[in-house]
Amino acid sequence: MSQAHSTSGFGMTSQRTRTRMIERLREQGIVDEDVLAAIAAVPRHVFVEEALASRAYEDTALPLGFSQTISQPYVVARMIEALLDGREGLGKTLEIGAGCGYQAAVLAQLTDEVYAIERIEPLLAKAKLNLRAIKQLKVRLKHADGQLGLPEAAPFDTIIVAAAAARVPRALLQQLAPNGRLILPLGVATQQLVMIERRAEGLLETRLEAVRFVPLLSGVE
Repeated sequence: MSQAHSTSGFGMTSQRTRTRMIERLREQGIVDEDVLAAIAAVPRHVFVEEALASRAYEDTALPLGFSQTISQPYVVARMIEALLDGREGLGKTLEIGAGCGYQAAVLAQLTDEVYAIERIEPLLAKAKLNLRAIKQLKVRLKHADGQLGLPEAAPFDTIIVAAAAARVPRALLQQLAPNGRLILPLGVATQQLVMIERRAEGLLETRLEAVRFVPLLSGVE
């Protein structure tokens, strides 16, 4: 591993830089200390391209190749905070769109059961290497079509989707446990973060805020 991608970091990837990112998240309204601690614990510079390591702790999405991006830290924090609101924990969690493994690493700070699906095989290989580099072995990665979920491991208490869907995939709703929560960006031209809760009386949908994600595609590459 190159020096730029050591887990400790230096200069623009140092602990001090990471702390400033957490301070910015607080200023933007993230209040859940468990979420902030989880994000602070993950060295984001390990998950970005080496040429972009100096920008790893900016509050912005960064390109990963394959027309994909690593999510903006604020959006990762906002989605997880919404999923945790009023709950004891995330429980068994499914991530759709593992990308480079960053969000899965954050989720793994908050629950012992994380399953992550990625449809692009070279990206999945990167995620495996990145998670191994930070000694995060709890995440179970799978190369598969995220729109189909992971029926063999269902039901899930939490499902988090890191790509925008035109409509909520039926398979994901079917794999949501009682009292479970699913969060995803919904829409095409304009996207909104939407949370769906499975309650005894049915599905409850809550619309949160405008976001911008890459599209959720079907099939595998």
